[in-house]
Amino acid sequence: MATKTAPDSSRRSERSRRAIYDAALALIGEAGYAKTTIEGIAARAGVGKQTIYRWWSSKAEVLLEAFVDLGERSMAEAADAAGVDPEEYRAIPDSGDLATDLKDVLRATVDELKDPRFEIPYRALAAEGIINRDLSARVVEQLLEPGLQLYVARLRAAQEEGELRADLDPRIALELFVSPIAQRWLQGTGELTHAYADTLVEYALSGLTPR
Repeated sequence: MATKTAPDSSRRSERSRRAIYDAALALIGEAGYAKTTIEGIAARAGVGKQTIYRWWSSKAEVLLEAFVDLGERSMAEAADAAGVDPEEYRAIPDSGDLATDLKDVLRATVDELKDPRFEIPYRALAAEGIINRDLSARVVEQLLEPGLQLYVARLRAAQEEGELRADLDPRIALELFVSPIAQRWLQGTGELTHAYADTLVEYALSGLTPR
C-alpha cells in the first residue's frame, strides 16, 4: 500500500510568502498605497488574513519586504544573464577608472528609479516613511545602507590607488552624487537623466572651484 508523503510546510510557506509579495506589489501599482489593505493583499494572494499577520504587523512591512525581495530577484536575474556570481554583480565595478564606474552605476540607478516596477512601491515606502519613523529606519537599514556601503567600498579602493584624497570620509563623499539623485527623484526638481548623473560625478570628483 502506497504511503502518502507529508506536505512540505516550508515549501507551502514559501509559496504563500511569494504570493503575498506579488499581491502587495500589484495592488500598490493598481490602487495606490492608501487604498491597499491587508485584507486586499490576502484576497489577492489567496491566503487568510491571519497568515499575513503571522509574519508582518502592517502593510508597510509587507511592502518593504516585497520590495527588497523584488530587488534581490532582479539582481539575481541580471547576474545570471551576465553569467557572473550575484555577489560579484552586486558590487560596484572596479575598472581602474573611478569616474566611469560611478557613472555606470548611477545611470543604472536612474533607470531603476524610472522603472514603474520599482518606482511605484519605492515612492509608497518613501511617502509612508515621512510619517512612520520606524518604517523609515527599516528602509535605511534594509534597503539603502547596504547599497551605500558598496559605494564606500569602491571609494576606499580608489583612495588606496591614490585616485582620491586619503583624508576624505567615503560615507560622506558618496552623498555628493547619490543624494542629489534621490532629491530630484523625490521632489521633481528637474529631469532625472543619464546626463544629470554623469554631471554629478564630474562635479563631485573635480570640485566646483577653478583650478
